[in-house]
Amino acid sequence: MQDGVSRRNFLRTAAAAGLATGAASYAGATDQAAAGDAAAPAADTTPSAAPFEISLAEWSLHRTLWSGKMTNLDFPVAARQQFGIGAVEYVNGFFKDKANDQAYLTELKTRCEGEGVRSLLIMCDGEGKLGDPAADRRRKAVENHHRWIDAAKFLGCHSIRVNASSAGSYEEQQKLAADGLAQLGEHAAKAGLNVLVENHGGLSSSGVWLAGVMRLVGRDNVGTLPDFGNFRISRVELGEGDAKRQVENRYDRYQGVAELMPFAKAVSAKSYAFDADGNETQTDYFRMLKLVTEAGYSGYVGVEWEGNAPGESQGILLTKKLLERVRASMA
Repeated sequence: MQDGVSRRNFLRTAAAAGLATGAASYAGATDQAAAGDAAAPAADTTPSAAPFEISLAEWSLHRTLWSGKMTNLDFPVAARQQFGIGAVEYVNGFFKDKANDQAYLTELKTRCEGEGVRSLLIMCDGEGKLGDPAADRRRKAVENHHRWIDAAKFLGCHSIRVNASSAGSYEEQQKLAADGLAQLGEHAAKAGLNVLVENHGGLSSSGVWLAGVMRLVGRDNVGTLPDFGNFRISRVELGEGDAKRQVENRYDRYQGVAELMPFAKAVSAKSYAFDADGNETQTDYFRMLKLVTEAGYSGYVGVEWEGNAPGESQGILLTKKLLERVRASMA
């Protein structure tokens, strides 16, 4: 460079410039809110000195992203500069039309490299039911995910995350989901990538059901992404008027994670709210992460803030701090 600035600093400066409007308004908004609130393809499951590493799921910033105060290109820069996190998990909805845009993906990769941020996976939604009862629609859903495998490969990710949506009886849905996942897994293997299924509603939120799907698939590169919070199988409304109420069918989160960990190549530490001692109010992180590590997992655990208060920035930092506290107790 003519001005003698190192490539890393140049990229950092360029990325920061790209953040100018988004990150500045985001930081101001979140600071204000904080003031008012108090043997498969390579995955990050190899042993490390720490019990686990910490990454940031893009969904943690979904309100900021949907509002336009931040873009997907800004996300890895914010992960490093605002939260001190060096590994990220994308959500395809925030760059839905860019999977085949080489210039866009190159810019995203450049920003990651400038910040020393590692791209881990892309969470894919809205691409059809991989367990659709109709064979042609199931095949189309598989094909819809191919572009995200290509994008993930280019960015240096180890996986894409998909859903196991289906219809029919318990056993029928298992077989249909397994068929679609096996097809996608075969294609992903050519790129050296994994296909991971998250417990994400419906029967996929049943640990025993999803573990059964994994056994039916029987591929090393098709695994799970256990999420600490997504264990609502169904919800129905009963009664009328003032007596109307919602009844939920929920799967035990600790049992579910334990059942999914033998197939896990990523983990999502979903958080909703924190008490005065800095503990998450719906999940005992010490208990949950003991299940995770005792299963032999030592890869990345993703911060995924889902709560309403405090704001997104503080929610992310509280989740990260709790993960660091649990990790220190294990070490």
